[in-house]
Amino acid sequence: MTETLSIILYVLGSILLVVLIILGIKMIIAMDKINEVVDNINAKVNSLNGVFSIIDLTTNKLALISDKVVEAITSLIKKVFYKNKEEETENE
Repeated sequence: MTETLSIILYVLGSILLVVLIILGIKMIIAMDKINEVVDNINAKVNSLNGVFSIIDLTTNKLALISDKVVEAITSLIKKVFYKNKEEETENE
């Protein structure tokens, strides 16, 4: 009876060991596939970095131009109103 029980335990232990080895191998294969996907994504992101830097440079230049235009318009408006105030004070 004890010999039969120990044989059953050894067989079950061997089966469990084989199953764990198979699961480990499948996990290693899955991790390799995941690494390939991550490397592919990194390559695509790095290729887009140039595009994003061009977009960033363009938006910075457009912001600079719009700031200059707003500054020029503001100074023109100030000059017009300042001249009107000077004329009003001279007329009084």
